[in-house]
Parts: sequence; C-alpha cells; structure tokens
Amino acid sequence: MVFPADPVAVRQALCALFTGWTPGPISSEARDAAQIVLAEALNNIVEHAYALAPGEIEVTVEATQGGVTCQIIDAGVPLPGGALPDGRLPSPAAAEDLSEGGYGWHLIRSLAEDLCYRREGGRNLLSFRISAQQSSE
Repeated sequence: MVFPADPVAVRQALCALFTGWTPGPISSEARDAAQIVLAEALNNIVEHAYALAPGEIEVTVEATQGGVTCQIIDAGVPLPGGALPDGRLPSPAAAEDLSEGGYGWHLIRSLAEDLCYRREGGRNLLSFRISAQQSSE
C-alpha cells in the first residue's frame, strides 16, 4: 500500500489494512499490536521524516503462521544518527514538556520483534515482526 505522508492518509491506510481483517493464524492481540506499532511508526514518519516536505509512505503487511511482518519505506529525512531511538521512557519531568508524551518508540520496542532500520538509496526502511502468539499480558 502506498499513500501520502499525512495524518488523514495514515488513518485511512490503517483502517484499510485492519478493518475486517480476520486474524487467521495469528491472535487478535498480535493483530492489535501490529496496528499499534504501525500507527506509531507511521505517525513518526509524518511528523519527523516529512516535517519539511511532502512525500509518500509504502507499507507491506503480511500475516503468516509466525506472526505479522511489516515493512515501511519512506524517502523522508533519516533517523538522527542513522539509528533507531532506544525507546527509554522519558522521565516524568521531561514527559510534561513533551506535547505528545514521547512514548512511541517505547511502545514500538515493547511490542515488536526483529526491529530493523536502515537507510538505502535515499530511503528509510523499517521492518519488524509481531509474534503470532502476542499476548496482552
């Protein structure tokens, strides 16, 4: 799926990907975790990678016996330092200063496995997997 990097298009893409999708070989918790991780990652791309210029986002989602694998590609600016944020929770004092809380990468790192980021040919590639047996515990 390819769509513009804007909040409305992200919301529509997530709805298109997950509305009516029966879990099949994966748990509903794994499907929900994939939706949360995708939403966090896509919103970060809109807000940061494409903060200065418009662009497109390409998303591939595949459900298998092992879980849900996702790949996101964009041509926005690279992640700072060329690496994924560590995902540490902000201190309570720092969280008060953050307009949205700063919890996105913590959620992503908590729910996703095999998280991989690289910059290739002027594009950001982010991939991850959600285990088929993801539980809400």
